[in-house]
Amino acid sequence: MTIDEVVRRIEEIGIIPVVRAASVEEATHAVEAIRAGGIAVVEITMTVPNAISVIREVAAQHGRQVLVGAGTVTNAQQAESCLSAGAEFLVSPGLALSMLEGARAAGKLAIPGALTPTELMSAQDHGARLVKIFPCGNVGGPKYLRSLKGPFPNAALIPTGGVNAANAADFIAAGAFALGVGADLVDVAALRAGNLEKIAAGARELLQGVAAARATLREKKAH
Repeated sequence: MTIDEVVRRIEEIGIIPVVRAASVEEATHAVEAIRAGGIAVVEITMTVPNAISVIREVAAQHGRQVLVGAGTVTNAQQAESCLSAGAEFLVSPGLALSMLEGARAAGKLAIPGALTPTELMSAQDHGARLVKIFPCGNVGGPKYLRSLKGPFPNAALIPTGGVNAANAADFIAAGAFALGVGADLVDVAALRAGNLEKIAAGARELLQGVAAARATLREKKAH
């Protein structure tokens, strides 16, 4: 997929579920549950044991239906390994310039992390189309995102950290391009208990919340 296609897909869905699991089997089950809940995008973090194998397996099994990305990518070597395994986009918790350069060379989307205005400006200066704001929930959540959008109204920001179904609408109203959602969606206890329906139900709730919040925004703009 092209960078434009991946950006459009992320925007359409509005949610990037972040999967941190203890095994290939757990990660695959998490992806299946997320997909069953209607979210066709997933980020497999490099903190997962044998993460490259997980990305390769998930991309092979679900790549036609699910947009598979890699998370917690912090350098060019990891970037190359993730892309070779089938990742269509890369996400970093911070501003990893070597990751950005590696993704650009491969013609793939890289989403660096930033928190401060200075980091956001640096990410944009280095060509980032989308920027992850992390850990957003720890520094004010939707209020912080709204304050960032003041001087950067055209920045496509993806708040991550502390994002859940209860505050998803507030983040969308504050100007989020999409939402990064981790443990609040991929419940590890539910995953290990085999309660995949809980994760699927959570995915459906998030999708509905994002859709409703976006509809409200459109109505306000129309008036």
